[in-house]
Amino acid sequence: MYIVIIGWAYVILMVAAASSSFITGLGILIGLGVLPILLFIYIVGAPQRRLRRSRQMADQQNPANTQGDQ
Repeated sequence: MYIVIIGWAYVILMVAAASSSFITGLGILIGLGVLPILLFIYIVGAPQRRLRRSRQMADQQNPANTQGDQ
């Protein structure tokens, strides 16, 4: 799945490099490159954040169930 993001970043980098001005290239790089990639990383990481949050809440409710108490 990350190979698609790497390919997308490469294509956007080449489009930004071939743009007519620096400002246009920077806008393309940020608008079509950085923002969508950050959004993708945020969406893909949501299940992991949810699982981590539920584990932390379970540990706070039941502190005696840790493996270090043996």
